[in-house]
Amino acid sequence: MQKGATVAYHTLGCKLNFAETSTLARDLDKAGFDKVEFNDMPDVFVINTCSVTENANRKCRQVVNRARRISPDAIIAVTGCFAQLKPEEIADIPGVDMVLGAADKFKLTEHLLNYKKNGAAKIYSCEIDHVNEFIPSHSKGDRTRAFLKAQDGCDYSCSFCTIPLARGSSRSDTIKNLVTSARQLGLDGIKEIVLTGINIGDFGKNNGFDHAEHFIDLIRELDSVDDVDRFRISSIEPNLLNDEIIKFVSESKRFMPHFHIPLQSGSNRILKLMKRRYLKELYADRVKRIKQLMPHCCIGVDVIVGFPGETEEDFMETYNFVRGLGVSYLHVFSYSERANTLASEMNKAVPKAVRLERSKMLQVLSIKLKRAFYKNHINESMNVLFESEQSSGMIHGFSENYIKVSTPFDPLLINKVMEVHPTKFDSEGNLFDQNNIVAAESVLETVTLPMHN
Repeated sequence: MQKGATVAYHTLGCKLNFAETSTLARDLDKAGFDKVEFNDMPDVFVINTCSVTENANRKCRQVVNRARRISPDAIIAVTGCFAQLKPEEIADIPGVDMVLGAADKFKLTEHLLNYKKNGAAKIYSCEIDHVNEFIPSHSKGDRTRAFLKAQDGCDYSCSFCTIPLARGSSRSDTIKNLVTSARQLGLDGIKEIVLTGINIGDFGKNNGFDHAEHFIDLIRELDSVDDVDRFRISSIEPNLLNDEIIKFVSESKRFMPHFHIPLQSGSNRILKLMKRRYLKELYADRVKRIKQLMPHCCIGVDVIVGFPGETEEDFMETYNFVRGLGVSYLHVFSYSERANTLASEMNKAVPKAVRLERSKMLQVLSIKLKRAFYKNHINESMNVLFESEQSSGMIHGFSENYIKVSTPFDPLLINKVMEVHPTKFDSEGNLFDQNNIVAAESVLETVTLPMHN
C-alpha cells in the first residue's frame, strides 16, 4: 500500500482502547496516511475491538459489514482484544483483510505499508504469554480531555474475565514517562487527563516482577504538573484503593473527587465464585472512607447480573447493598459467557430473560441514584469544564465531581472552566439556573441528568 492512502477508525470498548486507537492514528499520520471519517469511502478501515461481552463481538461484525458497504475495495484491519482472542473467527468474516493481535497492534503501519490485497485475510498474532511490552498511548482527538494509558494487562484471574487472555500480564509505563506525557498534553491545550489501564491500581508491576513504583507515587508526581488543570482515575479495584490514595485525592490540587470502583456483586457467595479479591464489607468500607473525607465525591460502580448460580436472593442482596451504599451511578452488565473462562464451565446458568430483568432493575436504580446525587448539589457552586458540541446543538462538560452540565452551544465555552450555580430541576430532569451568565452573551446553564452511562 502506498503512502497517502486515507484511513478511518472505529473503536469499541473502554477508554484504554480509545487511547490506543488515537496512538495508531498518529503513527499512520506520521507515515503519510490521511485520517478521514468512516463514511468518507476510505482506503483503509481500522477497527479496534473489545471482547468483554458477546455484544462487543457482535458489534465488531456489524462494523465490518458497514465498512464493506461504504467502501467495498478498502482494506479492513481488525485489532484489539477480540482480535487476540479469536483471530481465526475474525479472519473468516467476509471483507476482513488483516487481523492484528496484541503483539502486532502497534506494528499496524509496517503491516499496511507491506500489505497486498489478495482476497485472504492475513493473521498477525502470537500466544499471549509472549506479549510483554508496554506501549505508551494517549488520546488526543478532543482538545479538552485526554485518556493517558498508565498500565496494561492483568494478573488477576476473575472467573468471568478474558482480559488476561487478551492483553497479557500486568505491565506499566514509568512515572517519568507519564509525567512527561502529561506535561506535553497540557502544553497542547488539554485541560483534563483521565488515567487509564486494565488494572490501574497495580501500576508499577511489570511482567511478574515486584512493583518498582506504585500508583500513589504516580498520582503524587502528576499532582505537581502545573500544565494540566485536572486528573481523573478511570477505574480502580476496591482492594487496591487504600486509605493513602483516598486521603491524597481528598487533599489534591488536581485530582478530581471522583472514583469508579468495580463491585460486580453485593453477594459474598457470588464474589467468591467470581474469584474477586475482596468481600462486600471491604467495598462498603472504601465507600464509607471516601464519603468521610469527600462527602461530595462521585462514586461509580460496575455490577454484573446473572452470573452462573446467582439466585434471586443473591441478586436482591446486591440490589439492596448498592442502594444503601450512597454511590452516584452504576454501570450494569449482564453476564455473558466467554470461552476459556472458569465461569463458562459452571452449572446453573441464569436464563437470559432473567438477566435482562435484573439488569433493567439496576439501571432504574442507577437513574434514581444519579438523580439523588445531582439533587444534593442544587444551589451549590461548581466549576464545569466544557468540552464539545453535541448533535442537538448543545455543549456539555463535567463538574469536579462528575456532574454533567449542558447548555446551548457557544464556541466561547469550549475548553473553558466556568462557574455554574444550578438552582432546580427543569421539566426534563435537568438542573437549571436561569440567572447564570457564562460568556459574552447570556447563556443558560443546565445540568443534564443522563439516563445511564
